[in-house]
Amino acid sequence: MAEVLRLYATGAKAVEETWRKFVPSARLQRVDPRTFSFSWASASMPGFSLVGYELTATVHSEVVPSDKLLACRVDTPDGRVWSTRRNLDASQPWLFADRPIAATWSGTAQVRAFVFDRDAAATTARTLTGDDRLVLRVDDPEVRSGAWAAQWENTYRYVRSSLATAAAAEAETSLVEAELHRTALVSTLMAFSTSILHAGDHVAQTRAAPVAVRRAVAFITDNADAAITVDDVAQAAGISTRGLQLAFRRALGMTPTAYLRKVRLSGAHDELAARPGVPVRDVALRWGFADASRFAKYYRDEYGRNPQVTARGV
Repeated sequence: MAEVLRLYATGAKAVEETWRKFVPSARLQRVDPRTFSFSWASASMPGFSLVGYELTATVHSEVVPSDKLLACRVDTPDGRVWSTRRNLDASQPWLFADRPIAATWSGTAQVRAFVFDRDAAATTARTLTGDDRLVLRVDDPEVRSGAWAAQWENTYRYVRSSLATAAAAEAETSLVEAELHRTALVSTLMAFSTSILHAGDHVAQTRAAPVAVRRAVAFITDNADAAITVDDVAQAAGISTRGLQLAFRRALGMTPTAYLRKVRLSGAHDELAARPGVPVRDVALRWGFADASRFAKYYRDEYGRNPQVTARGV
């Protein structure tokens, strides 16, 4: 289960100490203690953290992502964000992998960030593209367009809300967390100019498509109740995620994501039927469905009734 941290503080030292748990190079400079206030909320799991905080102060901060991939938005009316080479649009999210980033503001800033382990993100990128030689690189720290900025912000809100729901539940949530981690990473890699965008277009797959589909179906059947994503399925099948998507559409008329969801939905249905009175939300989370309304829709589409009806033993 994700480790959740909430903190309210009135000293700059707490900000630095907290940030450094996620980005060890983070530091604050020239903080005015007379106007200082700080609130922090984060959720962490292996390879990924979601961070959100509000800081009121006159601040100059610096971060060197190093072994991290850092996607961030500093929301403040009078702020400035820059790297060693250029000023960035402070009204938009940005992405860094190795260059130092600095920000300054006077007043209140709301900061939203995804922090990824860089090596793990690179492994996922290679699986997505099927390019085993891909070097994950950030070509431009600024978001690709206003539409992509909005998409990234929407993803952040969705992942934050879903992690909060999972944290409040008593059910096992590792399946949900794995999917949310992937959602955050893929959204980030696509929203910014990274080396993933043009990689793998002409990479030969290591396995014929029909064989890959059979291997993928077998892997999903055996592991649907584990914290796997479609990238794990592709890796087990010996094909890129993009290649697997094409192969599934041709062979089964659906995506591998839809097939994995269908198998997990069947598992949730069986559990609801076998355990009358069990909380539907807990079952949904246990089978990887973070959003209760989406789960209910998928369930109705598949079984023609609401999951609560099955849970009541009707």
